[in-house]
Amino acid sequence: MTRHRHRDRPAPSPLPPRAGIGLKPQHFAPFLEARERGQGPGWIEVHPQNYMMAGGPSHRWLGAVRAAVPVSFHSVGLSIGDPDGCDRDELERLAALCERYAPAMVSDHLSWSSLGGERLPDLLPLPMTAASLAHFVTEVGRIQDRLARPILIENPSRMVAFAEDSYDEAEFLAELVRRSGCGLLVDVNNILVARTNVGIDPHAYLDALPLEAIGEIHVAGHALERHPGGALLAIDDHGSPVSEECWALLAALLERCGPRPVLVERDNDVPAFATLAAEAARAERLLEGALSHAA
Repeated sequence: MTRHRHRDRPAPSPLPPRAGIGLKPQHFAPFLEARERGQGPGWIEVHPQNYMMAGGPSHRWLGAVRAAVPVSFHSVGLSIGDPDGCDRDELERLAALCERYAPAMVSDHLSWSSLGGERLPDLLPLPMTAASLAHFVTEVGRIQDRLARPILIENPSRMVAFAEDSYDEAEFLAELVRRSGCGLLVDVNNILVARTNVGIDPHAYLDALPLEAIGEIHVAGHALERHPGGALLAIDDHGSPVSEECWALLAALLERCGPRPVLVERDNDVPAFATLAAEAARAERLLEGALSHAA
């Protein structure tokens, strides 16, 4: 019975070293039309929390997309940094979706978003300490065991640093990779946000990462706010085009690590599909240059 139920489940396929987009419902139809013409991004990413229901139109669309291109699940709900551990119910729902769609990649964040059973409306930072590292190693291991696959962990979008930090961020991520066996999702925009807010050096950060662990790269835009006294704050709103500075840092990362899947993220003020596809095409050109260099 179990074998019959899973017989037609698609097998996992790794993401190609191409450009993809975070696919929104308003772009399902134009994306599939572009793919029928042999055009458009080579893979897509979705937030699995938007599909944690039994059926309906969203699943019909996602099934059609999954039949056309590889899909990556970028989770925003496991709350891995929660002191009580990741959300077990959320993990079970994610595991069921992975059984249904066999995504090429699954990722989540170096953050927490629930406390005492209460959901919080943001992905919140945690101190870079030995205790939080041990916690993350345990919880990432729990998630990987349940999903029977390695996952990717995304570098955080940091507004603040903590006085008790005993690791710098890239060192923390490298140690997490070493101890848990997870991979990395490197969000280039988050590095620039952290540069503005906590003063990291973006190029030194890239140099400190375990490049072989990078399974996916994100690029996006962010907003800048000037506060009283002149302080500048970067807000990771994913609500604007990818900045020239972000494109330049992506090129620097690809020069170091070689071609990797690159995703254009846009979650607010989402433009027409053609606009996102044009940004993905720019990422594709950078990847083609990295492939030529690697050859």
